[in-house]
Amino acid sequence: MFESYLSGMNFSVVFEKVQDAGFPTGYYYAHIPSLSLTTHGPGIEGARAAAADLLKLWLSEKRANGETVPAPAESLFSTLELPDDALQSA
Repeated sequence: MFESYLSGMNFSVVFEKVQDAGFPTGYYYAHIPSLSLTTHGPGIEGARAAAADLLKLWLSEKRANGETVPAPAESLFSTLELPDDALQSA
């Protein structure tokens, strides 16, 4: 029944390699921007699985509390390159 509740819902996920010293090598963050959710896992597939688990739990909690689940938002991705002296001139 829960799977049919999620049917047709596609949320964007952005993956970012974890650079924190406390994490083992090869971990990635998985960000779901439209819901402001973030998790992590080993490799892209581990992070994807963690994001799917987090999303299911989050949506289940919303549903159990009778709260509205926001529709997935369109996501666009870009990068910004800053010159080396950007921090010095800020």
